[in-house]
Amino acid sequence: MNIQRQPDSLEKLTILGDTTRFEPAGDKPQAEHARAPRAERLPCITNVATPSGAKPIMKAMMTTACERNCYYCPFRAGRGKMPRISFKTAEMADTFDRVQRVGMAQGIFLSSGIIKGGVTTQDKIIDAAEVIRHRYGYQGYVHLKIMPGAEYDQILRAMQLADRVSINLEGPTQERLNALAPGKNLADELLERLRWAHQIRRQHNLRASIVTQFVVGAVGDTDLELLSISEQLYRQIGLARAYYSGFNPIEDTPFENRTPTLPLRETRLYQASFLLRDYGWSVEELPFEGEGNLRLDVDPKRAWADENLRPAPVDLMRADRADLLRVPGIGPKGADAIMKARRRGRLTDLSHLRSLGIRAPEQAAPYILLDGRRPPQQLTLF
Repeated sequence: MNIQRQPDSLEKLTILGDTTRFEPAGDKPQAEHARAPRAERLPCITNVATPSGAKPIMKAMMTTACERNCYYCPFRAGRGKMPRISFKTAEMADTFDRVQRVGMAQGIFLSSGIIKGGVTTQDKIIDAAEVIRHRYGYQGYVHLKIMPGAEYDQILRAMQLADRVSINLEGPTQERLNALAPGKNLADELLERLRWAHQIRRQHNLRASIVTQFVVGAVGDTDLELLSISEQLYRQIGLARAYYSGFNPIEDTPFENRTPTLPLRETRLYQASFLLRDYGWSVEELPFEGEGNLRLDVDPKRAWADENLRPAPVDLMRADRADLLRVPGIGPKGADAIMKARRRGRLTDLSHLRSLGIRAPEQAAPYILLDGRRPPQQLTLF
């Protein structure tokens, strides 16, 4: 008689592998595709940029089984080639405690496939986080996934426990979501939960930030659609960031033969998203092409500046902060430094911008006036 031994918890993490590598957890999502160098035995540990610095984070799931049939997802119901593993609440908490105590991880991103509905699954995620926080006294970084259809009180408890929560929209419209994940309701299951999270954060003065994620490029979604809903969420609920995860085909799914999304499209979406979130732009100002997508050959800020600032450059001695932020190469810190410096004297050379901490003033040169004149395109040394 053959007796099959059940894998222990660390073996389960190894089986899980890096299947969550396209589910970002921190502030530099494209860098998360690489594993943490110190964690070669556990591929589920990746480098993540958090508000308190870069850390190796254990990205884990309560279960890789799922009753939902999302067409792009490796964990979708009925996919035969996906190993199905599950953790009990105490087992997940104990496993993370062991991993973090030996220095392999300095935080956890905890998600799950959906079994017996979003509410039951959410309870398991919260219960594991409760044990991690209270039984083991862990005070470090915790990022929790909010399941579709989670209850208000569950979101409240998750946000009391976590530094960040994710409520993934996946598609920017109900039409796109239907094509990606049949059976999910954008307004009722997902957007309403984002609004609840915003209310909870304000009413209870909680630190947990709120993020969402879109699957980009699998079902004809446009950059205009993605950035329009992103802008809405930045303005209305204080979304910390939107993640744009380029589609990658997974074997044994309905989308296995579809073309993967170019990583450069992700990059352009993030650049445009930051203009909306941090620079005061509106989606109407972004330089979309005819089909509602951004150019891939140039970043959106520069594309806008080529059309608008080359013929009407910004005078650095007179421009307000909003206009300074329109100039390629000048960010919020650079704009503040320029406004402070010009109260003390005149800015007449690109080297002056370099001395203010603007790392690449030559990027700004085609779009600005210094001392009333266009500067040379080459940075002078003295």
